[in-house]
Formats: sequence, C-alpha cells, structure tokens
Amino acid sequence: MTAFRPRILVIDDEPQIHRFLGPALDAAGYEPIRADDAAAGLRELARKPPDAVVLDLGLPDMDGKEALAKARAFYDGPVIILSARDRETEKIDALDSGADDYVEKPFGVGELLARLRVALRHRLERQGAEATIVSGNVEIDLVNRRVSRDGAHVKLSPKEYDLLACLAGGNGRVLTHRQILTAVWGPAHEHDVQYLRVFVGQLRQKLEDDPATPKLIETEPGVGYRLGGLV
Repeated sequence: MTAFRPRILVIDDEPQIHRFLGPALDAAGYEPIRADDAAAGLRELARKPPDAVVLDLGLPDMDGKEALAKARAFYDGPVIILSARDRETEKIDALDSGADDYVEKPFGVGELLARLRVALRHRLERQGAEATIVSGNVEIDLVNRRVSRDGAHVKLSPKEYDLLACLAGGNGRVLTHRQILTAVWGPAHEHDVQYLRVFVGQLRQKLEDDPATPKLIETEPGVGYRLGGLV
C-alpha cells in the first residue's frame, strides 16, 4: 500500500532552505525528507524511494548534475532542480541529464509547489494511475489533495483526507482495519479499530448524502471498509 502523504526528498546543504521549505511542504500535505549532501540523498533514494526529489546543484560533496546522473541509474521519479545557477547552459544540461524541471534561487514557494504538483501529476499519468477519483457525487483530487462534493470544496482534516485517499487507493477492494490503520496512522495503531470508526463516521457526515445508509464508504462487517460507487 502506498503512502498517502507524498514523500518529497529535499537534497540541499543550506539549512535555511530546509527551515523554509520543510514547513511549506508539510503544510501543503507532503512529507518532507531532509538530506544535506549528495551522499545522504542517494542513500535515502536507495533506502526508500520518495515520490519526488528537489535537488540543489551546488552540493558540498558532489556536483548536483553528477548526483542526478547517479540517481537516474535507479530512480525514475520526478526530480526538480533548485539552484542559484541561472545560466541557460546549466538549465539545458540539467534537463538533458534527466531533471523534470528547474527552479532558480531565490524562488517563491507557490511556484515550486505548483511545479511539484505538475511533476507528480505527470508521474501518475505515466504510471497509468488516476489523478482524480470519482465516487458518486464525490471527487478526490489526489494531486492537489482536494475533495469536492457536488462540485463544492469539502474541508477535511489531514487525517480525514489521508483516510479517504487510502480507501481510494484500494480501487474498490475491501481494506482491512489493520491495513488502513497501519497506512494512515502507522504500525503502533494497527489495533485501534474504534479510533478508525470515529474517523469513518466524520467522513460520512461530511461526504455521504445519508450517513445512516452510506454508499461512499461501505462497511464489510468485522473486516474493514471500501470505497464504493467508483466511476
């Protein structure tokens, strides 16, 4: 089962970039992973491949383009270059070496997040996965982490969204209580079934036409839940 907070690996040796970008990614619904040099970044890529990488070119132990070439030997996810180098040849070389995009420092966080959304959407399209899941009158935008009902935005808490995205990832299959709890809250909560029931109830109140007879989040008694009505 995949993670529902996309993991973004930021490889940069400037502490202020991590202090600035980490909270911004977290607030936007991503899980930021920090690496301060190329070696640490490549180890993290090999250990647990992230959903996307933000890579600085001016790293202390290796030029970023060399790090990109090494990464591309085993990692096919999106890589966005973040660099103070603004020469056109640098951009061309980075893009030709396998980068998906290039953002110059200093940068606006809004622009970077927008480019990240585009890169993640393209990755979903390459994988043949749906970027948007529709179930009845509910639409789940997995790229922008946005949920709407009858065309109107529905405000969900981060955990409510993660739970809904987890169910959407089941593609109509029943997911067990343990599978859901482990994916959304972690292995330490795999037996907290009552906790899960509370959050399912909250989602039903916000998304179901009649929470007493749910059609969106269906219960398999004693087993778990599944997302019904998929289009």
